[in-house]
Amino acid sequence: MSDLTIPPGPGVPEGLVVPAADLSERFARSSGPGGQGVNTTDSRVQLSIDLATARPFTDAQRVRLLRRLTSRLTGTVLTVDASEHRSQRLNRTAARGRLATLLRDALAPPPPARRATRPGRGAVERRLTAKRHRAQTKANRSRPSPSDGGG
Repeated sequence: MSDLTIPPGPGVPEGLVVPAADLSERFARSSGPGGQGVNTTDSRVQLSIDLATARPFTDAQRVRLLRRLTSRLTGTVLTVDASEHRSQRLNRTAARGRLATLLRDALAPPPPARRATRPGRGAVERRLTAKRHRAQTKANRSRPSPSDGGG
């Protein structure tokens, strides 16, 4: 097994390399199509990393990962499954890509807080004009009253 490379992104400008020793791979039989080989080939891949003990992360990154990935963790272990391909090699590649994306997205800093703004005067005018126009359109659909001479 080789090291996992996390490409550069927000929060990890130089990218990261997770040593293979910090990763754990397990193989199992995959469900789904595969003909006769489906019951004999362990093509499903489960790739795991213990975030509490993984070496490449700083303490601040570790806290951010544990906080952001809470719903996906079992204790402090993050596990990713891949079984969409019939070949174990392709599933290993898919699991590695999925894990790298999850880690990179979780390491990204939170977006800036939204500043509350008010609509401009032109936007308010256009909205009110459109409302008046719509009200007039609906009013024109009503039956004419007898006093309008429509009889």
